[in-house]
Amino acid sequence: MNRTSASQSRRHIHSHPSRIQGYAAVLLGLALGLGTGACGVGVEGGSDETSQARGGQLSSNGLSTNGLSTNGLSTNGLSTNGLSTNGLSTNGFTTWFNQDPMTADSVMEYVVKCAVPSGQVRQFTNPVTGTLHSWNGALGLAPGWASGLAATPAEQEVISACLAAHANKYGIHVAISVLGADSDGSPIPYTAEELATFSEPEACFFGNLFDGTGVFAANDQPYLPPDKSTSRTCGLASSSTQACAPLTHVGMCASLCQRAVDGGGAALPYYASCTLGGRAFRTLTARIRPQEIYQCGDGVCQFTEHCGTGTSALSCQADCGACP
Repeated sequence: MNRTSASQSRRHIHSHPSRIQGYAAVLLGLALGLGTGACGVGVEGGSDETSQARGGQLSSNGLSTNGLSTNGLSTNGLSTNGLSTNGLSTNGFTTWFNQDPMTADSVMEYVVKCAVPSGQVRQFTNPVTGTLHSWNGALGLAPGWASGLAATPAEQEVISACLAAHANKYGIHVAISVLGADSDGSPIPYTAEELATFSEPEACFFGNLFDGTGVFAANDQPYLPPDKSTSRTCGLASSSTQACAPLTHVGMCASLCQRAVDGGGAALPYYASCTLGGRAFRTLTARIRPQEIYQCGDGVCQFTEHCGTGTSALSCQADCGACP
């Protein structure tokens, strides 16, 4: 029997650039078909770096935006059958998986990492190829769905937010900190060290991939100025017209979301919910390290920068030189 390597830790989820770049739309689509979202640091940048977060657990992003499409999670049967062994053994899931096994495997890696607790594994033996696929849990954001129950609306929203937070337009690895609460409202644990390391507020993510609503992102800091850029452009946008389909940019978290507070009323470093079009959604908040924001003039020609004669990321002579 062939085997695929199991996924890694609970907090940092690594993505594979060559495979995931085209998966963001697919994953979101797959997520919609599966019905799948907790604490963690994610990786989405161009390296395999991971960061420590809440309890030393890791999470990373790198899911391509193709995996975020809305035509998959509702067709594979998992939204109603759950992420249990029984749910993975249905004919509907097998049919869905074999339509595009490589993409489906990547989608399931992220779905299981978001929904299932660390220390648990979900496996599927493809009856067509005989290959055993193993996916490790990490964040545990949807305990009921992970146990085999149908995904509740709350679980659908949290999983959708988790998948969106892990999407990377460029399909690269970048460490992120994911804050918020699971579908039951239990806060994702974090430490002061994590907040200090991931000191840049990035974005809030929300929506529902299961019911066709889609997924949305908003900046948790001002738009990046022309001389700055980031690989996390799906979250930290440079303008209100930022394109990262199917993830839709909708402005600023501060104008759409309600800040979470502790028992004493003190503000927490994440949002409890975001409202769009009169509908409130459970949301997850992401933070990044300062080095994930590149600046023209820092001496390094980043892949988000281009040659030219100016001082902006799109024309950065200081870092990339003049164009031939």
